[in-house]
Amino acid sequence: MHKRITFRNMEHSEILKEYADKKLEKIVRFLGTERMPIYINLVFEPSKVHAHHRVELRVKAEHYDLISNYEFKGEPFYDVLDRVIDVMYNKLHERKQYMKKDRVKTCGRKGKFKKQR
Repeated sequence: MHKRITFRNMEHSEILKEYADKKLEKIVRFLGTERMPIYINLVFEPSKVHAHHRVELRVKAEHYDLISNYEFKGEPFYDVLDRVIDVMYNKLHERKQYMKKDRVKTCGRKGKFKKQR
């Protein structure tokens, strides 16, 4: 698993990095059964002009290629990061349910066709 945390236009913060690692464990546990390679990229970017922060999370695995980002005025990085992680976790669950439903439909149809012949 390749996990990368990037700080754009700001200094590296060890406290924020540790907090992000702790929160990313939720995503890592969910992707534990996926085949390698799995790429997780997290980008922190403060605004130069306005008082808001942007956080972007990209997850790329064999069955998943998703992006979650959030930008809001006045919220600290910790709140924005929590929202991005929760949205990504929900997207992963939705994608997994969709793939499971699609696989069941395909298998069921093939079984019916085999019995009819």
